[in-house]
Amino acid sequence: QVQVVESGGGLVQPGESLRLSCAASGSFTVINLMAWYRQASGNRRDLVARIQSNGKTTIADSLWGRFTISRDVAKNTAYLQMDRLKPDDTAVYYCHVNAYYPTTGSQDYWGQGTQVTVSS
Repeated sequence: QVQVVESGGGLVQPGESLRLSCAASGSFTVINLMAWYRQASGNRRDLVARIQSNGKTTIADSLWGRFTISRDVAKNTAYLQMDRLKPDDTAVYYCHVNAYYPTTGSQDYWGQGTQVTVSS
């Protein structure tokens, strides 16, 4: 079982930066990947970035150069650095964790989300 907790959201003005944190805790053999998704009001939940257990990262094409995902393996924590934020970045940001267990295989877990609002 894995608990996923996001933090770091808030209200910022266009051009400013935020760094989100996603902390995973619980009992598991290995975390296969951690990822960030976002969902604007009334829209689908879309992939923002993900980082695999081998360190390979993926960033949504439209966000490349502004958003960066990283991890602290010892803390089972992933970070999303968001720079030069735009009003269109306003959304609830969710952390997704895929973890492996010997008896059940891979399982998916989601955090409760953290609100990011970019407005002047």
